[in-house]
Order: sequence, then C-alpha cells, then structure tokens
Amino acid sequence: MAQVPPARYLMRAKDLVDARYAEPITVDDLAAAAGLSRAHFSRMFTRTFGESPHSYLQTRRLERAAALLRYTDRSVADICVMVGLASVGSFTTSFARVYGKPPAAYRASMPPASVHARVPSCVLKRDTRPPADSRVRKTAHGEKTGRRPAS
Repeated sequence: MAQVPPARYLMRAKDLVDARYAEPITVDDLAAAAGLSRAHFSRMFTRTFGESPHSYLQTRRLERAAALLRYTDRSVADICVMVGLASVGSFTTSFARVYGKPPAAYRASMPPASVHARVPSCVLKRDTRPPADSRVRKTAHGEKTGRRPAS
C-alpha cells in the first residue's frame, strides 16, 4: 500500500517548529498555523509523525543544543537560552535523558570545537538526530520519559 504524504497543514506546523524552535512556541500556536483546534491538531500530528507536537519541539531544541555543544565553546546556560529553554536544570535533565549524559559531560566526550571542519547544516541535522526511541515522551500521567512506553 502506498504511503500517503502528510497533509500540507501538518507540514506547515512542522516547518514552523523547525524554523522557530528557539522562540516561545506553544501547541496552540502550531494548531493555529495548521488551522485546527488544539486537540484535533495534536491527534493528527501524533498520528502522522509518531510523536506529539510538544515532543517534536523539545527534540528539535535538544538536537540543536547537542550541535552547539559539539561545535561551539558557548556555556551550557547560553546554549539553553539559545535553543529556547528557560531552565538550565530542566534542560540538563532532558538532555541527559535523551543523550545519556549531561550537557557538560557530552561536550567533554567530544573533540574541542576548534578542531572541527565546517560541515553543511543539512549533514549536521541528519547525523545529529537522537534515535527515535530516545525522544522526549510523556507517560499517561504527564511525566516526561526518554523511552517509549512498553507495548
């Protein structure tokens, strides 16, 4: 059976996250961009892309933070703010849950930023996504988890 491409309105919302992840975007903003109610948008987004809109936004932010940790000398607090997160503590916890170590330890495990050659951003995006099963998820009780629930 042929796979149906995502509806244009969902792609519009996904593109909005990709372009403005560092801004204070809410699911309501994404639903408005798609022209749907919040509840219907969330259901359709999750059904289509396999993760909630909020989880997708958090994943984009953490991916960008990981790239900034690898390729810049900016502080963890600066990077936290640059990717649109307000709390360094929450950022550190979420980052460690997804990448297996806190931001400072992640950076320490990489070569210094000064030795990196410039790599096109499309390659960085492709190669720096965390595995699908490690993305930020919420349990039925609203608790965040880095693992998919057991089926």
